[in-house]
Amino acid sequence: MSKPKVIVSRRWPEEVERHMTSVFDVQLNETDVPMTPGEMKAALQSCDAFCPTVTDPVNADVLGVDNPTAKIIGSNGVGFNHIDLDAAKAAGFCVTNTPEVLTDCTADIAMNLLLTVARRTGEGERHVRSNSWTGWRPTHMMGTKVTGKTIGLIGFGRIARAMAKRCHFGFDMKVLFHDPYPPSAEDAAALGAEACGSVDEVLARSDFVSIHCPGGKDTYHLMNREGLAKMQPHAFLINSARGDVIDPAALIEALNNGTIAGAGLDVFEGEPAVPDALKSMENVVLLPHLGSASVETRVAMGMRVVDNLTAFFAGETPQDKLV
Repeated sequence: MSKPKVIVSRRWPEEVERHMTSVFDVQLNETDVPMTPGEMKAALQSCDAFCPTVTDPVNADVLGVDNPTAKIIGSNGVGFNHIDLDAAKAAGFCVTNTPEVLTDCTADIAMNLLLTVARRTGEGERHVRSNSWTGWRPTHMMGTKVTGKTIGLIGFGRIARAMAKRCHFGFDMKVLFHDPYPPSAEDAAALGAEACGSVDEVLARSDFVSIHCPGGKDTYHLMNREGLAKMQPHAFLINSARGDVIDPAALIEALNNGTIAGAGLDVFEGEPAVPDALKSMENVVLLPHLGSASVETRVAMGMRVVDNLTAFFAGETPQDKLV
């Protein structure tokens, strides 16, 4: 029996590629250059399974390709707003993602962003490297204390709960959250978390606001001019979730006007493009989408894709099936 043909859109960790090659007939992307829409269409017409990443726009046009041979799209990443799920379902594709395995690493990055922007550590390192530091003095590079402050979480899924755990138990922070599908009061209380009735309430009461909601049409530019204006002027905005949740023009305006104190961003709308205005601001920390970027996590993500494909081709329902 021949092995299923699998096409992978980008380079994955060597360990994962080696394993995939042992169980499937795999076409790897040796150049690691992003595939064009035309190349993704051709892939869907010549394989049994297509494996994109969260940066590949698998939209309705791509999914509407004539005579596809692919039956499953095994995406590498927890987010899925890069895939038009309605179009995928209409075209008969099974779609999977990789939840759970990247929870801790992404929460670590969110905490990293919060600490870095509050305590100005990125700015401080640049100060040392540029030979600008002249020695300790009482008024030099004073930041914002984190311990004991209030963190507001937009969304309260796995990663947000991991963030709440770090903030509450590690930094004695008061934790607020809003989620349209909240956990039980008992589960929230175990993390020292208080449910708020609206996003606006979270914004108004928090010293730090950390975004942990999905991307897509329901949360597109949730943090716009009006939303940012509801934050306190000393507050910081953290985003390790999806770039399109923030209106970048509104964020730049809010930072310039002192509407908020600063921001820590790991994701961006239209990445890898980042507005020059953000790059020029010292009260903004910018990371190149590093949320899941540990060796252990990226390998686990790839292996999760393999598990989903293996189940599908065995006639079983993949554990991470979206549609």
